[in-house]
Amino acid sequence: MSTAGTTTTDVRPVHVVLPGDIDDASVPSGGNTYDRRVCQGLPAAGRPVHEIAVSGAWPRPGTAARAELARWLAAVPEGSVVLLDGLVACGVPEVVVPQARRLRLAVLVHLPLGDETGLAPELSAVLDARERATLHAASAVVATSPWAARRLIDHHGLVASRVHVVTPGTDPAPLASGTDGVSRLLCVASVTPRKGQDLLVEALAAVADLPWSCVCVGPLSRDPAHVARLRHLIEQRDLGDRVRLAGPQTGERLATTYDAADLAVLASRAETYGMVVTEALARGIPVLAMAVDGVPETLGQAPDGGVPGILVPPGDPDALAAALRRWFGEHELRRSLRISARHRRRTLEPWEETSRRMAGVLEQLSGQLPGEQG
Repeated sequence: MSTAGTTTTDVRPVHVVLPGDIDDASVPSGGNTYDRRVCQGLPAAGRPVHEIAVSGAWPRPGTAARAELARWLAAVPEGSVVLLDGLVACGVPEVVVPQARRLRLAVLVHLPLGDETGLAPELSAVLDARERATLHAASAVVATSPWAARRLIDHHGLVASRVHVVTPGTDPAPLASGTDGVSRLLCVASVTPRKGQDLLVEALAAVADLPWSCVCVGPLSRDPAHVARLRHLIEQRDLGDRVRLAGPQTGERLATTYDAADLAVLASRAETYGMVVTEALARGIPVLAMAVDGVPETLGQAPDGGVPGILVPPGDPDALAAALRRWFGEHELRRSLRISARHRRRTLEPWEETSRRMAGVLEQLSGQLPGEQG
């Protein structure tokens, strides 16, 4: 596992293959945000970008989407550096692997395909095998967190030197004003089983005697059946006037929502990084989260060793409820978490650093032959 950053001398464009919905404001995601910010930042880091956005039901596209991706890759000049979003690339090795003999391929993995929550075991195994074939053919693999890099190396048997860590950046933001310092809870995540809003609702039901309100921000269209079950659960627990599914928000609207938050909550069943954690910390908002996968590393520590949030065992709504009781009941705990969040805020790296590191990975590929694995 390696990190990279160097001065670029090869100014040929890097061809970046992206999901077709990358700029669809109705379905914002951490992966799309990462892709867009890298594409915006690479030119300043010395790598011109040629974007190739391919529409399709990735990672299981139809015939037309596969054919379109194949045409795009075939049209890329031989020897070019190509950065592919893993959501597009990892499920179609029959399209990607043959191109590894003529192109310098780097695959960016936001989430291992087989790790998506709720997949049938048979489908998870198929996606896992397809991803393994794609990643072994690539010249480089880019992971978005140290945890994700370790996971890919161990699970797929990748050579550690071929796997690079390029973590997401964070935009500077003003300190959040909050509401009353305790009661406004904010969950920012797509409403899907992996993001665990059902676990959050169960925890909130257990502390219904406390004076909280909770806003859940995120797309409602990715899994309509799950959203319907979640709405039913909210009504069943008599929380309809306290838990609001606000739908997707971006830009100033999302910034306003963050500004009113006292505590960010994340009940995910899986997270390779957890960009919403650093987005909250950038505003000095403490975080309460399930300690899954890459989240503890993302939360990190303040320079003085203080912890800017509370981590609870994964998948445990009772532990989440107990942590909420502590948050409401212990003034000194809240004060300490807010101080640590503000200190941690000053250590967050900007998106420019993300682009610089990605440019370093791509520069290494520029010096390799197609198909060569560093």
